[in-house]
Amino acid sequence: VHAIPAERRLSDLVLAPQVVDAVKEFIDEFTQAPLLRSHSLEPRHTVLLLGPPGNGKTSLAEAMATELSLPLLSVRYDAIVDSFLGETSNRLRRLIEYATQNPCVLFFDEFEAVGKERSDAQETGEIKRVVSTLLVQMDRLPSHTLVVCATNHPELLDRAVWRRFEMKLEIDKPGPQQLMEWFKKFEASLDGSSGMTPKQFADHMKGESMATVESFTLDVRRKLVLSQGKISPAEAVRMVIA
Repeated sequence: VHAIPAERRLSDLVLAPQVVDAVKEFIDEFTQAPLLRSHSLEPRHTVLLLGPPGNGKTSLAEAMATELSLPLLSVRYDAIVDSFLGETSNRLRRLIEYATQNPCVLFFDEFEAVGKERSDAQETGEIKRVVSTLLVQMDRLPSHTLVVCATNHPELLDRAVWRRFEMKLEIDKPGPQQLMEWFKKFEASLDGSSGMTPKQFADHMKGESMATVESFTLDVRRKLVLSQGKISPAEAVRMVIA
């Protein structure tokens, strides 16, 4: 694994209201674990994030780690997947043992790399063994370790993997309302008017990923900083649009 600095908060993200509500409920459940355990219940601790790339799946994992004050550890597939028979499963087992002893948010990005459908005739026996090991190890994980997996290709996941996740969230491209909210926050941080209305911004960015939207606003900031006051925010916005 490698540690990702967890700095973003849930309030920093622009997500669909139903996603925000589900995450808040999940976080509250996790923080109220002692109450649940006093009634012989465990909090949910496995989350699957679905959706096209660049829309905040990694950012949401980071925000959950921040809200829960847990370290965010991203799994390095290059250090786990090995060409030698059985070695990958051993490394995966050691990873789960580490997460069991050290409460954290364990983040599997591009989860389809290790959670592939075992009935796929094109997959090797080694991958099938890895999936079987992963399923067994996920069942062993205690509820004080949060597992967050993200995938752009849910159709590739093994059917038995799906039922291991107690919460599944679809993180889609931002809609008009989310885009307008993002622009209002962005414009409030500028020293002057952007020369655009939130609706114009939403229309211009319609159908784009959140990564593209964030890139647009970062480009505007760079131009403002590098101009050293020679151009206005509205001019910087026009230049980036052009």
